[in-house]
Amino acid sequence: MRVLVDEAHGTHLYFSDQLPISGMKAGADMSAVSLHKTGGSLTQSSLLLLGPAMRGDRGYVQQIINLTQTTSASYLLLSSLDITRRNLVLRGHATYQRVIDYADYARREINQIGGYDAFGDEKSDGDAFFAFDLCKLPVHTRAMGLSGVEIYDLLRDEYDIQIEFGDLHNFLAIMSVGDRPVAIERLIAALADIRRSFGCEPATDLVNEYIRPVVAMTPAEAFYAPSESLPLGECMGRIASESVMCYPPGIPILAPGERVTPEVLEYIRYAKEKGSKMTGTEDPAVEKLFVLLESSGNGSCDGI
Repeated sequence: MRVLVDEAHGTHLYFSDQLPISGMKAGADMSAVSLHKTGGSLTQSSLLLLGPAMRGDRGYVQQIINLTQTTSASYLLLSSLDITRRNLVLRGHATYQRVIDYADYARREINQIGGYDAFGDEKSDGDAFFAFDLCKLPVHTRAMGLSGVEIYDLLRDEYDIQIEFGDLHNFLAIMSVGDRPVAIERLIAALADIRRSFGCEPATDLVNEYIRPVVAMTPAEAFYAPSESLPLGECMGRIASESVMCYPPGIPILAPGERVTPEVLEYIRYAKEKGSKMTGTEDPAVEKLFVLLESSGNGSCDGI
């Protein structure tokens, strides 16, 4: 079996020993690297890296790619990839050291504002939190009473600053090759102003970040079983046949085959109230949920 790594945000991992191990160094057979995300090439351009074990399969890989890709490739994007590749070969290590320095500076300054926790590598335990990408700037917001979604919206709407995403308890900014000191200072100043203008007491109504699922049957069994659409308030105790998730990050709050619990319903209510983008359900407003018909809900995995 071949191992293919989705390394969408991993371009920079190849250019610094301070960053987490890259897919190729970890022994992957193939790695899909979105060079446009953190490398500086034009949007929609990426590379497929092949490891040593794939030497004899290069032709086969090309054959499979030819089945799906267009025969009218964009030479603008291809040129962009080649220019970016050359730039990183010549200046990659120095470039990403500068990016790391910018991110470390931003972490220090944001933590001095108060109410924010711009965390870094100190959280890594080698287990559940295995490693930390120093080019990322994740910030926990619980202590200032605002959700990450609210700060994301404020930065975009009031300060013309577009960051990567916000969720219920954090927001994420990504430092890359295009950032300059003036952009970092703008972000820090905006966060300080948000703290002064919108900050409040530490939030006490936040829901638990992790809900232990109650699995009643496999996702496949639930997805294909007879189901009905009910208002969320009427779904308590029933088995879901579709997913509910906040995007980002796209981790299911509820997955097919899991029972709808009070904690799940509270999480969905809170996430919608805070402005999270909800997805996974057939109903775009997430007012209704498909659950199994009563006669179909006798799964054998109950309580897992």
